[in-house]
Amino acid sequence: MLRILIMAYAIASYVAFLAVFVWLMAFLLDFGSIRTANTGSPLPQAAAINILLISLFGLVHSVMARSAFKRQWTKIIPKSAERATYVLQSSVLLAVIMLFWQSIPDVVWRADGIAQVVLLSVFFSGVVLIVVSTFALDHFEFTGLRQAWCNLNDTSASTSRFRTPLPYRIVRHPLQLGILLVVFSVPEMTVGGLLFAVVMLAYILIGLQFEERALLREFGDDYAAYRHRVPMLVPRLRNGSKHRARLRD
Repeated sequence: MLRILIMAYAIASYVAFLAVFVWLMAFLLDFGSIRTANTGSPLPQAAAINILLISLFGLVHSVMARSAFKRQWTKIIPKSAERATYVLQSSVLLAVIMLFWQSIPDVVWRADGIAQVVLLSVFFSGVVLIVVSTFALDHFEFTGLRQAWCNLNDTSASTSRFRTPLPYRIVRHPLQLGILLVVFSVPEMTVGGLLFAVVMLAYILIGLQFEERALLREFGDDYAAYRHRVPMLVPRLRNGSKHRARLRD
């Protein structure tokens, strides 16, 4: 019975994840003014609340991703439910950000015509990159469904092994690159939207330092060589790389 409940819990977490992901896209594009509707707070108060909301998300998200926390956490909850719980808390805290977001509606830029098309193309390219990045490794393991399914069928989950499928051959963290493309490429950027994007950028850059250390501990020399070969977030231009190589020769 417990195995069935864990599977149902993982499915519910996955549904919540999908719903919040779609909601986030609408929030960033401000469909129906859902991002700019909650106005009225003075700018310093609104900015402080928004930074606090994102910081809460980032703190919990980062702590729960650490191996030391996972070892203690899985003494309380079943190991097969750990990833689904991580996905669920991320979805809930992201929903809290969007629910309580304080609008700062002053416009930084508003793109029309070709510029709008370009920004929307970058935005949806970021969405595609996010989705592709999760499937390139294992979307269902990433969202906790595979762990719950293996537990339901009493089979062992596959052990972690170092792989670099596309787009991981272009940058080491394509998922985070996709997030940055999405948050910065909206056609109408308000001060509040820019605050969201900048704080997310800061969180990603800080969080990746911890993730890189964890990956080095887990995969050792393989990851060290990969780190030397592939850039972290900004794709390397081939022509520029060849030109530098010729200069070195």
